[in-house]
Amino acid sequence: MYNYKLSKNKILKPTDIRDPEYFHKVVDCQYACPAHTPVPEYIRLIAAERYTEAYMINWESNVFPGVLGRTCDRPCEPACRRGRISDEEEPVAICRLKRVAADNKSEVKHLMPQIPEQKNGKKIALIGGGPASLTVARDLAPLGYEIHLYDEWPAGGGMMRTQIPAFRLPIEVLDEEVNYILNMGVHTHFNHYVSSMREILEKDYDAVFVGTGAPRGRDLKLPGREEADANVHIGIEFLASVAFEHLEKVGKKVIVLGGGNTAMDCCRTSRRLGGEDVKVVVRSPFKDMKASPWEIEDAQREDIPILNNMPPKEFVIEDGKLKGVLFGKVRAEYDENGRRKLIPTGEPDEFIACDDVMIAIGQDNAFPWIERDLGIEFGKWDLPVLDKVSFQSTLPKVFFGGDAAFGPENVITAVAHGHQAAISIHLFCQGDDVMNRPAPMTNLVSQKMGIHEWIYDSPVVDDTRFQVPHEDKVISLKDRKIEVELGFDEALGFKEAQRCLNCDVQTVFTTSSCIECDACMDVCPTSCITFTTNGEEEDLRARLSAPAENLSQSLYVSEALPTTRVMIKDEDVCLHCGLCAERCPTSAWDMQKYLYNVTKAEKCYQ
Repeated sequence: MYNYKLSKNKILKPTDIRDPEYFHKVVDCQYACPAHTPVPEYIRLIAAERYTEAYMINWESNVFPGVLGRTCDRPCEPACRRGRISDEEEPVAICRLKRVAADNKSEVKHLMPQIPEQKNGKKIALIGGGPASLTVARDLAPLGYEIHLYDEWPAGGGMMRTQIPAFRLPIEVLDEEVNYILNMGVHTHFNHYVSSMREILEKDYDAVFVGTGAPRGRDLKLPGREEADANVHIGIEFLASVAFEHLEKVGKKVIVLGGGNTAMDCCRTSRRLGGEDVKVVVRSPFKDMKASPWEIEDAQREDIPILNNMPPKEFVIEDGKLKGVLFGKVRAEYDENGRRKLIPTGEPDEFIACDDVMIAIGQDNAFPWIERDLGIEFGKWDLPVLDKVSFQSTLPKVFFGGDAAFGPENVITAVAHGHQAAISIHLFCQGDDVMNRPAPMTNLVSQKMGIHEWIYDSPVVDDTRFQVPHEDKVISLKDRKIEVELGFDEALGFKEAQRCLNCDVQTVFTTSSCIECDACMDVCPTSCITFTTNGEEEDLRARLSAPAENLSQSLYVSEALPTTRVMIKDEDVCLHCGLCAERCPTSAWDMQKYLYNVTKAEKCYQ
């Protein structure tokens, strides 16, 4: 998760907790989130039934709380400290708690940024109406920019609208959050496919942002493909056709090729459009499937079998019509570096009959509309050559973000790109250096109410993750617009929120107050605190009270104490319970809430 190198051949220096990134990394969930949403902060608000405030904290960072509370890829959850307590513990349901805030919020329009009537004289073109472009609009419209958004579809949202089925993301939820942004005075040009970047550049735009996603689904060039064309569908095109009701039924027997999230959406959509016998067939082993585990579970819950280690070999045609697909049989072998090779097993090929085939084996970027003599350079995989910090292309006024920048990712990554690109566009339009980027906003606030009382809930108990209720599949499979996940109600949301360990409440150590009584070591439930002589990091990690084997987190090192020892705390296993601060007789330890907010374009000159 982190770029980290072990310090060797030198004594560890005292930790500089003034570095905004130090405690940021300790809040593992927030650090893992591409948009760096203050997760523990909004979860505490949910527990306090302050849903509107929790929603707005989310909206400030990730722009689409209702959407992401249903569809996020959840990079925060594998990083959750709760999942490290024991082998039985699961992470906090961070994603689904986001939905609790969205489902229970009050009116929020009056809390949105005010849009100035007097514009600043700068015009921005956004190509593509997905999450990256909408985030740029959300950040720049309040600064007085005139925003023009172009999209080939009749409504905004991009892949959130065209590739996420309504049974996962109700259209009213998407429309609400997209319209919060479009209602900021954005000039929309829907049903307008931009066929020439040159034409856009010839207009009077001061900057152009490209957020067109990865719109080309991969195909399979196999025998019979052309003859079977009428019954073979590219996955993302199939989902878009269903979303806009251009396609309303499929054959009774459907094969979905691919093991990613798009394949899961295709098979579940097919079940709702008349597919009675729907199978997912994957060339790789089950453990190598790219789909999120919960997406696979949802497909299996709907009685959709997944067949693995079966690469397609041929579309079988009889009398000019698709009859099925012929599959080979393979096994996986892995070398010492984990690289996989699929080896034929020698077993007979297997024929599976079908009426329709969905190909969902990946997506590629496609920029046929960008002329190659404009000064915009393209590199590997035909992706634009970009600065990874500013998202600026080799043509200074053109910026990219989302899947269009570095290839297919997810909604939350596109939002993160949009925030950073908006900063760059703002700096560029104001004639400033796009690398003159503002620092994040941070603060540390003590959580002490009394000698042994904290403002936040600090007890740490073993607690299993609560399951999100689902609609009865007999009901949900009848209508593709019926939402399957029902979400936590307020009571379950509270219980799940209480599982959060408040990792943003930091243990702050004051060396000058410590009398080296070692009481904090005695009371620590995870043995994460050690008082010892300083040394090289590799040596120190091995001789702490509990060996600090996870190099992804730092060691908190104090200045030298009167005995010449130092305090070492392993940030990886600390539970932020506050027992050290309660036990300390001199208040050398204090629990201080650390709030980290990634700066947006509006803060560039404040």
